Amino acid sequence: MAKSKGIVKIEGSIDDLTFFQKNGKHFVRRKGGVSAARIANDANFVRTRENNSEFTGCAGAGKLLRLALGNLIFKAKDSQMTARLHQTMARIKNLDTISTRGNRNVAMGIATDAGKMELEGFDFNAYAPLKNVLFSPFSLDKTTGEVSIASLIPEEQLLYPQGATHVSFQASVLALDFETGNSELVSSATANIPLDMTQQAISLVPPAVTSSTGVTLFLLLISFYQEVNGAQYSLKNEDYAALQVIGVD
Repeated sequence: MAKSKGIVKIEGSIDDLTFFQKNGKHFVRRKGGVSAARIANDANFVRTRENNSEFTGCAGAGKLLRLALGNLIFKAKDSQMTARLHQTMARIKNLDTISTRGNRNVAMGIATDAGKMELEGFDFNAYAPLKNVLFSPFSLDKTTGEVSIASLIPEEQLLYPQGATHVSFQASVLALDFETGNSELVSSATANIPLDMTQQAISLVPPAVTSSTGVTLFLLLISFYQEVNGAQYSLKNEDYAALQVIGVD
């Protein structure tokens, strides 16, 4: 690697030379690395090909889940959600003890109890984990998808943003087959209540799903609103809106 001492300092590539800056100094080096053709065909790179194949599979599984959740995911997510989800999918893939190396996949891993546990508890918004937003016990009936909060005092048992006047709860059930890509998402009616000291009982019952293959994910969404002149406006505050996979079956 050589230093660049020319009058004009540039960054980027020209022919087979790459110019770059590091620690305030300018350097130039010849382009290197292994060609894609060699990685694809050379026997010495068989492990690399296997890793790349499984990496691509995990990325596809994460994308499949994100797309299956539709608009739900845009209500509560952080900027690193895709990367965090990919890491989760990679751990699930590692639980595939049947497929050969290079062919291990999320569909096989999620079929195990340990694979389901990896996804259960995943918060799509790392800034607002469910446990840091809701401080009241809740229950999940996996047979019906019903999420119940027997006794909630909103003002005391929720962490909410300044200016919020109301909170909304919604339960969803996602049937997702990571092998075929088929999915079905259903959601309960939204329970919208004032942020006050009134004790509430919340019951969220999604419609039944008809899909029977793959796994079933149960999700709980909590979001906050501000009422102005009788109309409610969503507070797009990433530190508070929560969406979590509360169960996997």
